[in-house]
This record gives sequence, structure tokens and C-alpha cells, in this order.
Amino acid sequence: MPRRYRKSSPSAPPGYFHWEARGLRWLSDAGGALVAEVLDVGEDYLELPLLEAAPPTAAHAEQLGRGLAAVHAAGAEAFGAGPDGWDGDGWLGPVSELLPLRLGTWGTWGSFAAEARVRPLARLGHERGVFDDEGLALLERLADTLATGTLDTDDGPSRLHGDLWSGNVVWTRDGAVLIDPAAHGGHREADLAMLLLFGAPELDRVLAAYDEAAPLADGWRDRVLLHQVHPLLVHAVLFGGSYVRQALDAAARYA
Repeated sequence: MPRRYRKSSPSAPPGYFHWEARGLRWLSDAGGALVAEVLDVGEDYLELPLLEAAPPTAAHAEQLGRGLAAVHAAGAEAFGAGPDGWDGDGWLGPVSELLPLRLGTWGTWGSFAAEARVRPLARLGHERGVFDDEGLALLERLADTLATGTLDTDDGPSRLHGDLWSGNVVWTRDGAVLIDPAAHGGHREADLAMLLLFGAPELDRVLAAYDEAAPLADGWRDRVLLHQVHPLLVHAVLFGGSYVRQALDAAARYA
């Protein structure tokens, strides 16, 4: 019987642990990357195997790249769709201060990114005093540009981890295991951009193996900053500081 890790928090909103469990199972069902197994879940807890960390290896990095490609290829019903069996919106961020993650059904990535990602955080940040009127106007212009579809690619909705920074990838003796998702249907470049935002071990090998398994659209590196706008907005709203300027500078490039 595996050793267990019980995740709980008195600050988690009702339904949060079921949301995370649905996401883990949805990612695991894709049969690609290694995903932490849901051993048990209740209203105020989630039980997972206790993962033992091990040094990253080149082989496991390549395994992760191929595995992510397979997870993304499993797809989603639409841009913005939640995991199978989940109704309503989700959450994103540290469990101590979760932000709502708008879910739904959008026919294009641009319309989804505008209405479900940029505008909600721009307005929340403005309400909290993080973005001034000028910053809000810039973010609204970016949303308008996104909604036109001019920044879209031909990629359909992928099955995303949704919060794929290096802290949510646990390197073990068996390979890199995904934890703590905010899983939904989105653009596959978003997961890769999140890895690139804060860096990760053996990242060049991860990306090369991904691109070999599922070649990325031309110009994807020029869109990395575009897909980093959302996580930068999340960090700006939660933590302020230099993230505010980073988010606005990134938005200005594409607005």
C-alpha cells in the first residue's frame, strides 16, 4: 500500500478538492504523462501517493515531453471546457488564496482568452487597485485584439494541465509526475509557456521531445509571451510587485 499524502486547507472553497481530483483523473485518462493518482477525495481533503523526489534525468525529461504531447492531443470539448464530469467554474492559484477560473464553451482560442482569462483578471486587478485606469485600458485593448482571432493558430482545444510551472512537476525515479492542475481545454502552447516562465530542469530536452512527438506551429516561440500574459496577470493580482509591470509589458506587445 503506497504511503499517502493528504492535502487539506481550511481556506479552500467548497468543491475545490473535487475540482482538483477531476482534473488529475482527466489528465491521467489521456494515457500520456505521469499524473498523481487520486487515492481518495472528500469535501475538505484530497489524498495522493506520497511522491519521493529524485534527480531529473534526460530520459525522464524526454518522457515528459512526449507525455505532455499525448495529454494535449487527447483534447477537450471546447476552449474553456472543464474536466469531464465537472460543472461550473474552477480555481487557480495557491490554496491559501485561490482565484476563480472561468470555464465554459468558446469556439475559438482568442475569444476564450479574451473573455475567460484577460478581462476577468484585468477587472479584478483594477478593483483591487493593482492596475490603474491606464493599465485596465491596455488589458481591455488586448482582449479586444484577442477576440478578433488575429492571434489564433490552427490548433484545436487541447487537454491542459493549466498551471504547469516547475513546482507542479515532481521528478521521481519513475519519471516526472504532474500534480496540482487547473485542468481545462485551452491552447497547448499555454502549458509550455508556463514551463518557460519560471524555468524547469532539462527544459530544452522536454521541449525538443514534445516538438518531435507533436510539431508545434510556426512561430510558437514568438507567442510564448502571449501565453504568459495570463499567469503573469494571476501573479500580479495575487502578489503585485514587479509582476504588475511584467504583465502590462507583455500585454502591450500584442495589444
